[in-house]
Amino acid sequence: MKEQIKRLQEGRHHDPFEVLGVHPAGKGFKVVRVFIPQAEQAELVGVAEDPQAEPGRIPMERISGTDIFEVTLPEKTKLVKHFGLHWLQKGQNSWRDTISPYTFEAQLGEVDLHLFAEGKHHHAYRFLGAHLKTVDGIDGCLFSVWAPNVQRISVMGDFNRWDGRCHAMRSRGGSGVWELFIPGLQAGDSYKYEILTQHGELLTKTDPYARAMAVRPDTTSRIVPENCYDWMDADWLRQRAAFDWQHEAISIYELHVGSWRRAESEDPGRVNGFLNWRELADQLIPYVKDLGYSHIELMPVAEHPLDQSWGYQVTGFFAPTSRFGSPDDFRFFVDQCHLNGIGVFIDWVPAHFPKDEFALARFNGEALYEHADPRQGEHQDWGTLIFNYGRNEVRNFLITNAVYWLEEFHIDGLRVDAVASMLYLNYSRKDGEWIPNQFGGAENLEAIRFLREMNTTVHGLHPGVVTMAEESTAWPMVSRPVEVGGLGFSMKWNMGWMNDNLSYIENDPVYRQYHHDQLTFSQIYSYTENFILPLSHDEVVHGKRSLISKMPGDFWQKFANLRLFYAWQYAHPGKKLLFMGCEFAQWEEWSESRSLDWALLEVDQHQGVKRLLGDLNRLYRQEAALHQLDFSQEGFQWIDCHDSSQSVLSFIRWSQDRREHIVCVLNFTPMVRTHYRIGVPGELAYQEILNSDSSFYTGSNCGNGGLLPASETPWSGFERSISLTLPPLGALFLKAKID
Repeated sequence: MKEQIKRLQEGRHHDPFEVLGVHPAGKGFKVVRVFIPQAEQAELVGVAEDPQAEPGRIPMERISGTDIFEVTLPEKTKLVKHFGLHWLQKGQNSWRDTISPYTFEAQLGEVDLHLFAEGKHHHAYRFLGAHLKTVDGIDGCLFSVWAPNVQRISVMGDFNRWDGRCHAMRSRGGSGVWELFIPGLQAGDSYKYEILTQHGELLTKTDPYARAMAVRPDTTSRIVPENCYDWMDADWLRQRAAFDWQHEAISIYELHVGSWRRAESEDPGRVNGFLNWRELADQLIPYVKDLGYSHIELMPVAEHPLDQSWGYQVTGFFAPTSRFGSPDDFRFFVDQCHLNGIGVFIDWVPAHFPKDEFALARFNGEALYEHADPRQGEHQDWGTLIFNYGRNEVRNFLITNAVYWLEEFHIDGLRVDAVASMLYLNYSRKDGEWIPNQFGGAENLEAIRFLREMNTTVHGLHPGVVTMAEESTAWPMVSRPVEVGGLGFSMKWNMGWMNDNLSYIENDPVYRQYHHDQLTFSQIYSYTENFILPLSHDEVVHGKRSLISKMPGDFWQKFANLRLFYAWQYAHPGKKLLFMGCEFAQWEEWSESRSLDWALLEVDQHQGVKRLLGDLNRLYRQEAALHQLDFSQEGFQWIDCHDSSQSVLSFIRWSQDRREHIVCVLNFTPMVRTHYRIGVPGELAYQEILNSDSSFYTGSNCGNGGLLPASETPWSGFERSISLTLPPLGALFLKAKID
């Protein structure tokens, strides 16, 4: 026992429950031990030598040379199960009262631990981390953390003066999980874990499952109340469960919360001028609703220490960043979005994590969440670490994290960042810098398994929720079901469309005729995946220039080109995404350190672009032909894709039942083209329903008024045709007039 007491005093004991609490002490006796490094004296509370008497308190004796106090009692002595401690704090004339945590039985169930070890516990977030609960009528907090192969783990915080010896945790054996119920803790209390590694290194770590963290640069974890938010979006969730996302309009407004708009007033309690979630609900939701977007997509909102990382270097995977308020503030924001008919997607980052010492990196003193070999476990380009997807507990960490955001915050979808970096073992690596898989290939088989399992779990638990892959290669069947060999994503970002079309539109119109294939090439592969057409934050930063700045020509032509480009995005099959600020043609590149240039909305041309996007969104959502068959060849028909000499495209978008169609004609030159004839189906007359050159959008107002009857003149393989005036750098959307 002397050796055990010595190891406990030195913070090296693997199981403090062997020493602390109540233990037999020879025939007819029991001993009670407690460890209180801050105590000068200690008394045991809840003891009575006469079993018939009311429990009182008796002095305890310090074991010489230690901070351990003990008292030996006859076996028949009445002792409250969860006895109290009354102790005098060192250097202060004040007494304190606590309840020993070493009188409580293990709280985690064997089934939970077994499923977690297998990587199959979809709701591990409900027992790992810090959870307020009541045990045997006593309120406190249950801490649990996975950290195998260490000598000791302790909870430390303000409640024990950050002394890691005070609250050493209970090992749950081969599961690698440690737990401890500490009475008396409350929501808002700060904590971290102190870990004594198997090599004797002492580490201080934040909780991987912490559901709140302090405002950076403080890296402490915070206890939060159990979720009791009164959600009001039940109708939205019911409708979402039946959401036929493949055949519905999805247009996404992507934003970085910290730089969409900054607060005008200086509030001492405000973080760096950021709006909080409740202010954002008041300001952002009406704005997005007016623009007609169906969804917003938030760049990562999980806790991260560096603003300049935009949230992509996550250190608190379960903690909504404290920059913008509390977890309940974030719930309020999502709730209000749903009540206003707006879905919420978040950027989710399972591809990598930063090397910050306080977080996941070398969590137990060695590679745990990451691979040990840098050829597998490190992104040299990004200076980050790669998750070890082959480890059950790591895979479980990520999958339960995905489930957590969907269940705890009612998120409608996950945009998964950097999927290509996960799929390829040789991603951005030279020969000799990567390790082939078991078959000698470059495919990351463990990551593939993880992505399939994640998608299967998310879609199985929450029908109607979508997952979107940012995948920049030609990996096949990213958005096809797992059962047929796909990765199981709902949709994939169409990076090819984005790159080809941005390259095309940046050309001076006089040269566009030589690059016409950049417009038409996407039809070769557009239906191999369920594509989103993204114009994202990555295209307007780091020297790439803003979208309006990319446009060639004079001031007028730049705006006309941009309006044309947006019309092309909405006419082309695929769901839509646009980054904030692009909707009103911000000139400056986006920066996370400042607000958008809202003053530009006082300029007519910028307002015109914003009005056009609002009308495009509304038209896209109203017209079945523009969205029902976004993922099917049946929804698209060329009229003429060969008019490269005039840089004109014409095509038809069809509804699912073929009863409706929209004719789209786009002129990518500044020339007005009169008497431009296109073939059309049927004997119908057509009417302009959108003209990107309208004066309403500050265009030249060149177009076609009134009805355009189809003549019997055959054209481009059609039996009938119509003659049009094509506006300069303009797009026309025409709808058949049905009497």
